[in-house]
Amino acid sequence: MSASAAATADGFEELYGAAPEGVWAAPGRVNLIGEYTDFNDGFVMPLALPHTTVAAVSRRTDGVLRLHSADSPQGVVRLDSASLAPGSGAGGWAAYPAGVVWALREAGHAVGGADIHVTSTVPTGAGLSSSAALEVATAAALDDLYGLGLSPADLAVLAQRAENEFVGVPCGIMDQMASACCTEGHALYLDTRDLTQRQVPFDLVAQGLRLLVVDTGVKHELGDGAYAERRAGCEAGARALGVRALRDVPYAELPDALARIEAAGQPESVVRYVRHVVSDDARVERVIALLDAGEARATGETLLEGHASLRDDLRVSCAELDLAVEASAAAGALGARMTGGGFGGSAIVLAEADAVERIAKAVESAFAAAGYPAPRIFEATPSRGAHRLR
Repeated sequence: MSASAAATADGFEELYGAAPEGVWAAPGRVNLIGEYTDFNDGFVMPLALPHTTVAAVSRRTDGVLRLHSADSPQGVVRLDSASLAPGSGAGGWAAYPAGVVWALREAGHAVGGADIHVTSTVPTGAGLSSSAALEVATAAALDDLYGLGLSPADLAVLAQRAENEFVGVPCGIMDQMASACCTEGHALYLDTRDLTQRQVPFDLVAQGLRLLVVDTGVKHELGDGAYAERRAGCEAGARALGVRALRDVPYAELPDALARIEAAGQPESVVRYVRHVVSDDARVERVIALLDAGEARATGETLLEGHASLRDDLRVSCAELDLAVEASAAAGALGARMTGGGFGGSAIVLAEADAVERIAKAVESAFAAAGYPAPRIFEATPSRGAHRLR
């Protein structure tokens, strides 16, 4: 049993007076390419981080749901699983596991009460999907304990419903699918329309490369309306073009599509959002082709293009993210871009192995010169999705 599993199990026993029935883990993620494409039925390419949320869980027969996080000063949150509903009073971090219980019950699964204690090494507010890791760890535990027989993709869909309908964040499916379905040493090429997936080998070490994460320390909050506004804008663009989703707009036809949106009287912001989504879908396909050809180094230019689109068209970057990308590129990185929902959070940097130290120092120096707090920089090693630890 890993140290994190043992510590979480010990914390559970101290809280609830008995050992847990089991311990489960689900990872955070970074997204290599394909941002804001998932709720447009498009393509994404995330990979799981070694950072995980660990949940120690036992069933209860009285319908009571008790929730505790080692990272929250809130204490144990006690809820009635049968009374859970959106807006029913479960707030803060506890809304995420409570929402999973609600989503499972809404889907007709015979899930009762539970005692849950969680610990996490996934940085919160860093754009690394700490919320999805919490949801998926909870879902995996309840699936095992209640013998539901759900697939990893099933768990991801239910976790997304919890976040959309119970928590109230209109996220796409990427984060939950990454946390549930990624495999070690691979990136996940996902079609978010039909959830078909392919595990793409992503062994950068063997190619003398590294993928760094630069956590800017700027906390982001997707529930503040900016994310929802962009989703609504994308949906308005799809309606103006008469398509089910922006995924259905061919990249070759993008100039004509943008002209049609303008002619339909849509706001300038909608034009920008559509341009980003359609071009980012094309960037995912470009990166896939390069990786399949063994040309990981050549993906760097596409990462930089993706950041420029997120910064200028979608406008979800921030000064710290831009600085991380610019400083990395100036220090010799092959490519870099913000990852995740933006408005803060993290950037990824593709680099030669022997350039990692130089790039990290350049980013740290740039942040210091700008008067920003020091960023946290670490390597993203493609890791496994949700699994049982004991």
